[in-house]
Amino acid sequence: MIGGLFIYNHKGEVLISRVYRDDIGRNAVDAFRVNVIHARQQVRSPVTNIARTSFFHVKRSNIWLAAVTKQNVNAAMVFEFLYKMCDVMTAYFGKISEENIKNNFVLIYELLDEILDFGYPQNSETGALKTFITQQGIKSQTKEEQSQITSQVTGQIGWRREGIKYRRNELFLDVLESVNLLMSPQGQVLSAHVSGRVVMKSYLSGMPECKFGMNDKIVIDKQGKGGSTDDAGKSSGKQSIAIDDCTFHQCVRLSKFDSERSISFIPPDGEYELMRYRTTKDIILPFRVIPLVREVGRTKLEVKVVIKSNFKPSLLAQKIEVRIPTPLNTSGVQVICMKGKAKYKASENAIVWKIKRMAGMKESQISAEIELLPTNDKKKWARPPISMNFEVPFAPSGLKVRYLKVFEPKLNYSDHDVIKWVRYIGRSGIYETRC
Repeated sequence: MIGGLFIYNHKGEVLISRVYRDDIGRNAVDAFRVNVIHARQQVRSPVTNIARTSFFHVKRSNIWLAAVTKQNVNAAMVFEFLYKMCDVMTAYFGKISEENIKNNFVLIYELLDEILDFGYPQNSETGALKTFITQQGIKSQTKEEQSQITSQVTGQIGWRREGIKYRRNELFLDVLESVNLLMSPQGQVLSAHVSGRVVMKSYLSGMPECKFGMNDKIVIDKQGKGGSTDDAGKSSGKQSIAIDDCTFHQCVRLSKFDSERSISFIPPDGEYELMRYRTTKDIILPFRVIPLVREVGRTKLEVKVVIKSNFKPSLLAQKIEVRIPTPLNTSGVQVICMKGKAKYKASENAIVWKIKRMAGMKESQISAEIELLPTNDKKKWARPPISMNFEVPFAPSGLKVRYLKVFEPKLNYSDHDVIKWVRYIGRSGIYETRC
């Protein structure tokens, strides 16, 4: 597994050094500094092999974190550890900088002793680590605290400690989606997919169990399993959506998900990402962009762009921005827009049209006359696609939360006593229309 971990500053000086295996020597420190940090050409690959030694590295601001090994290890797991280490350090002392690392080097060595054992990653959950590693260093623990630490290290629930109490039990659930589109000038969808996240904030007392259900029709190919799960969509009376792939937080009980298609979990305290998913079918496209570009001779272009909102009139889209590319030899632009503000930005070779908000089932248009400088270049303008940014208060994939239940048998509160908030936010990813 991991033979050593080194943290460097931008000069290549070693701030933190921890060697876990005998096959990694001090020469590995110099090899990484010379071949990666001080390399003549920028090293783009996150994995560098030097003299049969593999260096897996990530960079945060001006700090390099490098995991070193001579074995054939799982690269994805090493990077997962490095990113988790960054998250843990951020949770303890904020921004990862040279000054913060020098000020907290004792704490970092303590964290490394807990997170890595002989090069094998162990407990890396911040919530569990904070129960027995404090910023002030090691303190003498009472018997009650020692028993709590033991249960955290050896128990099955490493992401939540016992004894959490709140005056008011609240649960916040955000469905955050990013819709990506590439459309032809004729309105044909060339490619479209939605990347989504379910982010939760839980402020619940005790050790509750939550159940979360959505109108899903999970499409996961597994050997020995056939058919589709339409029960979720039928029972809610809503059209079910097909999720192509999904990943869950470690708190989710995958056995129950496989058998019952319900997401059951004991939530961590505070904010966390419950799941990620991706869909490619039956996507609701919030906006349609209709471009019309006409060349008037060799020194003039006429551009007309119409945007149509494709959602309920009661909903409002916000932060709308349309970027219309212009040729490199543009000398001047005259713009007329029905709504919002439009401005030609010569440094970006684009007309930027901004609208604060727009209701559903509406349309707006912009017209522009582009004057061109004469050029000897016979090559035609490539016409880059028109891109769009926006934010809408619904999930473009069609995902709906069917239920969110909380059970806590030990404490005296039920599902009805928990205040729940559900919010849907759809944002543009790479949303482009060719012109």
